[in-house]
Amino acid sequence: MRDIITTPCVLFPELFDRPVTATFDVPNASSDGGAVLLKAADRRLGLIERLAAALDDGREAGKVRHGIEDLLGQRIYGLALGYDDANDAARLADDPMHKLLLGRDPATGDALASQPTLSRFENGVPRGELLRMSEALFEAVITRHRRRRRKVRRILVDLDVTDDPTHGAQQLSFFNGFYHGWCYLPLVAFVTFDHEPEQYLCAAALRPGNASTQRGGLPLLKRILGSLQERFPQARILVRLDGGFAEPELFTFLDEVGVDYVVGLAKNDVLERRAALDMIAVREKSLASGHTEHIYTDFTYGAATWDRERRVILKAEVVQLEGREMRDNPRYVVTPPHLSADLLPARRDREPDQGAV
Repeated sequence: MRDIITTPCVLFPELFDRPVTATFDVPNASSDGGAVLLKAADRRLGLIERLAAALDDGREAGKVRHGIEDLLGQRIYGLALGYDDANDAARLADDPMHKLLLGRDPATGDALASQPTLSRFENGVPRGELLRMSEALFEAVITRHRRRRRKVRRILVDLDVTDDPTHGAQQLSFFNGFYHGWCYLPLVAFVTFDHEPEQYLCAAALRPGNASTQRGGLPLLKRILGSLQERFPQARILVRLDGGFAEPELFTFLDEVGVDYVVGLAKNDVLERRAALDMIAVREKSLASGHTEHIYTDFTYGAATWDRERRVILKAEVVQLEGREMRDNPRYVVTPPHLSADLLPARRDREPDQGAV
């Protein structure tokens, strides 16, 4: 049944002698009018077309009602408009705006794909095609920037993890203590060109909810940096990573390809001993001022698993917040020896994890 059923709503009853009732019973109406902006953006970027071209359609042609690009577009637009689940397809199948987004007549066009069709589509994409889709996303970002015809002098690459909460018995859904719930733990990559404020999502990988931070990070970084160095050979590249990515193979790779990097480092007994005198000094400074204070310094450090010693920048900090006790907050990052302070931009997206400055 696709009849639109609405519930009358009484508005401002205390303002009038008689109740004011509003009903939403106009035929072919939609609450997603702003979606036309999404359609305009995709028409300019060609993103859905690029992603769909990375997928193979192995279905029997005579039985196909919804093309690959339509299925992908329906799912992407639905997610962008806040319809997280494929179950929402049941009530959106005849929504005029959602049909318009896929190039169908809002009133007389064919209904959109059902939930079972979307679910089969989502679960039928193999690993190789997912990789091609990730490459297509990266190419869309690069193409957009090249159209601007600007010389790139500096590229910033950020890798991070985020939680995608699950609400059932989904495969690879696990409880994550840090996020206090069952989830997936996708790995996402962003690039920033020069000193622009915008960060562009350029790659993503879905991972189990109990995946370690660094899982899949190095292969993804190798692919991104290899392409960026090929496309922008004169640009200086800076990689920023939280402490969970700090593994020996990562540092060896970053040194070999010759990029700048700022990688958080979790504290340990050796680092705390190296920071002891600076922490005493900043503690005295904070006691004297009554405010949060910090001191920056650097030293060489080499973990037992590293191939050599590297430069570590220490942020010796004491935090004072009203109504709370004074708290030590030392932070450590690993950088190449030549990296200057002006190449250490602050993270804009969120508070840093343990081990990041």
